[in-house]
Amino acid sequence: MNKDSLSGLVLLALAGAYYWATGAIPDSTLSDEVGAVGLPRVLTVALAGLGLILLVRSLLAAKPVEASHAPADDVEEEEHDAKLPRAIGFLLFGAAYVLLLPYVGYFLSVALLIAAVALYEGAPRPWTVPAAALGGALLYWAVFVKLLGVNQPVGILFGGLV
Repeated sequence: MNKDSLSGLVLLALAGAYYWATGAIPDSTLSDEVGAVGLPRVLTVALAGLGLILLVRSLLAAKPVEASHAPADDVEEEEHDAKLPRAIGFLLFGAAYVLLLPYVGYFLSVALLIAAVALYEGAPRPWTVPAAALGGALLYWAVFVKLLGVNQPVGILFGGLV
């Protein structure tokens, strides 16, 4: 069993437990037609879908085990050593997002986060990074503000403009 199949099984188990837990959420007199369990159930389906994708991926990528493991062990050790600095970088991006959000607002914070992560991951620097950042921020804003009706902070700097 490889890490993808194990991760897929864990995600499916978490999705099942999460779905079971959503049954305990009471309906309120203020709830809309979706109800209080609507979003948690959508998240459950997404989690289960990701688990299934990982399981299918592990089945498709299954290959016979080679006799010599020495080079593979060296590669795994190098990958493991590189994961901590990379994870710290992503943690710093999240912290910067949280710190910037009250000042510059949701749209600009998300755009900067997308651009920073894209550049950190080695994306080409011409027009594609700003286009993806602005497009992604617009998409997230449209989903949350327009589709779901969840107002997002506009920020102190832009409070009077929106």
